[in-house]
Amino acid sequence: MSATVPASKGPMIVLAGNSHPELTQLVATKLGIRLGDISIYHKPNRESIVEIRESIRGKDVYIIQTGTKDVNNDVMELLIIAYAAKTSSARSIVGVIPYLPYSKQSKMRKRGSIVCKLLATMISKAGFTHIITMDLHQKEIQGFFQVPVDNLRASPFLIDYIQESIPDYRNAVIVARNPNSVKRATSYAERLRLGIAVIHGEERIPESEEDDGRNSPPIAEMEGLTTGAQPSKLEILPITIPKEKPPLSVVGDVGGRIAIIVDDMIDDVDSFVKVAEILKDRGAYKVFVMATHGILSHDAPRVIEDSCIDEVVVTNTVPHEVKKMQCHKIKTVDISSLLAEAIRRIHHGESMSYLFRNIGMDD
Repeated sequence: MSATVPASKGPMIVLAGNSHPELTQLVATKLGIRLGDISIYHKPNRESIVEIRESIRGKDVYIIQTGTKDVNNDVMELLIIAYAAKTSSARSIVGVIPYLPYSKQSKMRKRGSIVCKLLATMISKAGFTHIITMDLHQKEIQGFFQVPVDNLRASPFLIDYIQESIPDYRNAVIVARNPNSVKRATSYAERLRLGIAVIHGEERIPESEEDDGRNSPPIAEMEGLTTGAQPSKLEILPITIPKEKPPLSVVGDVGGRIAIIVDDMIDDVDSFVKVAEILKDRGAYKVFVMATHGILSHDAPRVIEDSCIDEVVVTNTVPHEVKKMQCHKIKTVDISSLLAEAIRRIHHGESMSYLFRNIGMDD
């Protein structure tokens, strides 16, 4: 055992899933260790097979797996690797999940479910003792897990990119894409000493006229009406008035300035393109989009390439090298050093507060 490792800790071993091998290698290089020997492949019926080809008994295992477009396969690989490590008598199992899949499904929908809660329960039951993730879509997701969760922030890396790669960033304004993003935009603006603007309203989308029966009278009263009998009491439910938001508009001055839109992820880019067009119409001469997770689904690279957005800056929590070849506007910020430092601190029992210096809960 290394002299630098406390006696309460075992040797460290990092196992890589198939979702993002480049990021895993960067983390291992910064830690100065080799990756653990593991084989993950699929049978002809698409079942995942995991083989850990070295002893991990009594070791502290760190499994690095993120969410990609093959999200369901990524989830199953993560769970199977953790369970394999658990049954192989690993001392502790830490999941390093830079982008947590299904994090956008963290609120209850009509006739739906909170899928992120289900995933968190599955992860907790698979054998993990700790989770490291980054910029959860909702901070409350941490409460879904039954094990400790460290939610790292990528904002220092994105702020550093703004200061280093945008020469005239002092003439910029931070833009919240919707009122829900105001706190995040304010946090960026305060550290950069810049002003903010907010996009208010929404694009008009026709609502379905389908009646789901929620205003129907109770069955017993309906039976009385159909037989001609007078019901004892007919409860009339109040009509719910729908929200009427104004068309998209900009609250704040962006004329002659650089507009920097900040968000936690960029997936469907159509809404970002519409916001960029409005900002350009209001006089912004450049539009940047900053986000932690560059999911960029479907034909997002082509849409960005053809849009008025000048640059999209994302971190490498999600692999997007192929998308960068399709769109020269996509730039990448490497956050592997943050993940490596988090792993090192957890392994040596050091405080994680250093990684959250000058970072507010609103990032």
